Amino acid sequence: MNVEQKISYSNKLLLIIFLFCLVIFGQVNGLIPVLHPHYNEVRQTNTQEINTVSNQVVVNSENVIQKVVPAVVTIKISQQSPDFAIEFNPMNPFSPFRRVPVQSQQTSQNIGSGFIVESNGLVVTNKHVATADTNATYTVVTNDGKEYPVKKIYLDPSGNDIAILQIDASGLPTISLGDSSVIQLGEPVYAIGTPLGQFTNTVTSGIISGLGRGITAGSRYEGYVEKLDNVIQTDAAINPGNSGGPLVSTQGAVIGINTAVSSQGQNIGFAIPVNVVKIVLSGYKSGAV
Repeated sequence: MNVEQKISYSNKLLLIIFLFCLVIFGQVNGLIPVLHPHYNEVRQTNTQEINTVSNQVVVNSENVIQKVVPAVVTIKISQQSPDFAIEFNPMNPFSPFRRVPVQSQQTSQNIGSGFIVESNGLVVTNKHVATADTNATYTVVTNDGKEYPVKKIYLDPSGNDIAILQIDASGLPTISLGDSSVIQLGEPVYAIGTPLGQFTNTVTSGIISGLGRGITAGSRYEGYVEKLDNVIQTDAAINPGNSGGPLVSTQGAVIGINTAVSSQGQNIGFAIPVNVVKIVLSGYKSGAV
């Protein structure tokens, strides 16, 4: 090996050692990402975008609930409950005891939900809520706890499970009506109402589980059975007392009226499309109802 070859070999060796040292130095001081300047930047940007979207969803959910809950109401009935006493008649040895009526008692209970569609006191609910007891008096309890006697009850003449209640009020918060013809399977929704007649302003969430369902709703205990066509299925928790409450989209508009729930499964609830409600409201306003 001549001198020139030795020098060339030494230079190459020094270059390799220099580059190796540079790599080691760069790792220790965090300089390697500079070789890929967009790697960490992309990851960080993606993380920020995910957090932003996540936070936006939470904020929007809160805004939707705060927007619509004030317009959701509870339906209460008051009725005279007959009371009886046992009277003893010693002169009748074969039947010495008999039941005799005494003064009846006034009882009240929450039986359903509804929502305000006009600030002058127009409330939508289910027909089976508004006709639970024809001898009872009905009251609308608003979100702020105020009670308004129901002055008029209008039932859908087409037979849908929809009723319109009129109360004397003004300046009430209202909820907007959406378009149930454009909703899609899997779309997130909220159900709002008073489940079990106790838990006012309860909000549950879920998705649209099915569209265009045909069901038979009712109860042998409540004495009615009816067929409902083209209803919305949802897995948002619905319980007795939710009837008449709104099924709400993430935009804060009513897309259905909660009507029935399956007693044989879990999270299988049904709502009448809001476009049917619009038809009933239109008929009422035109004097056809």
